Amino acid sequence: MINFFSKYKIIFYLINLSLIVLCSFPGSLLGCFIYDDCRIQPQITSNFLISSNHLYAFGFVTIIGLLTYLNSSKLNLTLIYLVFLSIFLEMIHLLIPNRSFQWSDLFGNLIGVIIVILIYVIIKNYGIIKK
Repeated sequence: MINFFSKYKIIFYLINLSLIVLCSFPGSLLGCFIYDDCRIQPQITSNFLISSNHLYAFGFVTIIGLLTYLNSSKLNLTLIYLVFLSIFLEMIHLLIPNRSFQWSDLFGNLIGVIIVILIYVIIKNYGIIKK
């Protein structure tokens, strides 16, 4: 499976582009398709202190990025990029109509990325992943 993602990097690029489009669309693109109302955001699970949708989305993108660049010298750069992307995509909500900056969304983005990175570091330190 790891070789699949590293061989087909286009999957990571397309998922990354999809995330950027979903986060920068004025309103909810998924709400337009699912509920026929761009003002309603579909909710996977209820939020607690952070946005669960953002946690899942950025966790998923980080897993795909990690699998894509696992045996590459660009892995650290990719992980740094994902941290900055998680901050940037929430900050641009200050400029996009019908979107608003929310701290819970920002922390959901960051925690989604950081959890995957921490799990990777723990697995790597215990020798489960070999290069």
